[in-house]
Amino acid sequence: MLIKENQQESRKEWMLWMFKRAGFKNSNVKGSQFWQQHNKPIELWSNEVIQQKIDYIHNNPVVSGFVSEPYHWKYSSATNYADEFSVIKIEKIL
Repeated sequence: MLIKENQQESRKEWMLWMFKRAGFKNSNVKGSQFWQQHNKPIELWSNEVIQQKIDYIHNNPVVSGFVSEPYHWKYSSATNYADEFSVIKIEKIL
């Protein structure tokens, strides 16, 4: 697992614990679980709904207390929307 081998990842013990805990809670998993196993599609039927979902995704690291602004999260598309330098190039939809 790349997280376990990454010397620069300061949160690896916590992340590995979270993945193991998620796997323990799911009888279909024999070890760690990385992805959620559900499919709850959300219809994006208007620009307002699309913007709401984009804002929700961008604000997750802020709500979790990892950063103070959405565009401070290194791999967030919020940097693109804030016209900041981004390590990941995206095509803005709104």
